[in-house]
Amino acid sequence: MSFFGVGNPFSTPVGQKIEQATDGSLPSENWGLNMEICDIINSTADGPKDAIKAIRKRLTQSAGKNYTVVMYTLTVLETCVKNCGRPFHVSVCNKEFISELVKLIGPKNDPPTVVQEKVLSLIQCWADAFQSQPELQGVVQIYNELRTKGVEFPMTDLDAMAPIFTPQRSVPDGPEPVLVGSPQRAAVPQGSPTRHNPEQPTAAVTLSESQSSKLRADLAVVEGNMTVMADMLAELSTQPPAQHHASDIDLLNELADTLRAMQSRVAELVGRLAGESALTAELLHANDALNNLLLRHSRFINNRNAATGVTPSAILGAAMGVPGTNEAPKKNDDDALIDLSDDVPDIAKLSVSADKSPGSSKDEFDMFAQSRNVTYENSKTG
Repeated sequence: MSFFGVGNPFSTPVGQKIEQATDGSLPSENWGLNMEICDIINSTADGPKDAIKAIRKRLTQSAGKNYTVVMYTLTVLETCVKNCGRPFHVSVCNKEFISELVKLIGPKNDPPTVVQEKVLSLIQCWADAFQSQPELQGVVQIYNELRTKGVEFPMTDLDAMAPIFTPQRSVPDGPEPVLVGSPQRAAVPQGSPTRHNPEQPTAAVTLSESQSSKLRADLAVVEGNMTVMADMLAELSTQPPAQHHASDIDLLNELADTLRAMQSRVAELVGRLAGESALTAELLHANDALNNLLLRHSRFINNRNAATGVTPSAILGAAMGVPGTNEAPKKNDDDALIDLSDDVPDIAKLSVSADKSPGSSKDEFDMFAQSRNVTYENSKTG
């Protein structure tokens, strides 16, 4: 995880503030410094880039050594996501950075539960908040991949959490007071973003009659995939895990990946269709059905992993990055997803092979997912 470029990340103005705000000797979070960091990021061209470099450096320096520093750094990161704009969001939500966060809480570093829960909570909330924004899909892809592997994310009330606040860039008429401790901007330590779009809403789309018919046909394809997955879940649930064929489980997980990608596009469409009350209702119904089916899949995978007798010690013994299976890398076919830059989205393009993640990170997530799942199951029965 060392690709920060030449130079000391803490030598920049924002880097110096991040180093101070994450000092392990602090008795608690310094919210004044945290908000000052946000102000620097929002007011300087290099702020977002320099801040990410400093945050990365702080996390890599402290992983496995000083988790007080790690927690302070994660709080700074969370606060900046909530209070900064798109340039910072793009840097945070790219797949490479989110993968680093996952490695941070892997077995190799033996993190405490509170750090593990914090990282997973951030990933979950960012994926939820940015699911309809094409430039920020890296975090959504990692989140879906972890869920497919059976990772149990913390129970959170996404609707009750503080929203991401993106300040408008403008020139004030007079000196603007520093909003240190302001309830509108200051993020509480346990807060996370909700379903609020930090940018301007995407323009609404009005469909012609033929386009509406095409979209309904695409929804029928979604329903067809849902039927296949529901039938597979019903059949596999009646069999003991020892009788499951690996090819069936692979297909089931591929269907789950596809349906999650479909759900993301369906959710985006709901907010874009203008004057299409009947079609919007159909999309909402499809979204609810997808939610329920994917929840069934998650529970099935969790129960199956627990029943196979995989122990945490065996998983922790295999460091993240060591292949746990002989699975071949899956094809990354981003072109098969709906392109909402066009006026007429095409849900039918989402085939079973759609939106597969690169195989390079798959094994790490396999190991971490099994570790999370077994830990969760043990906590329920312990």
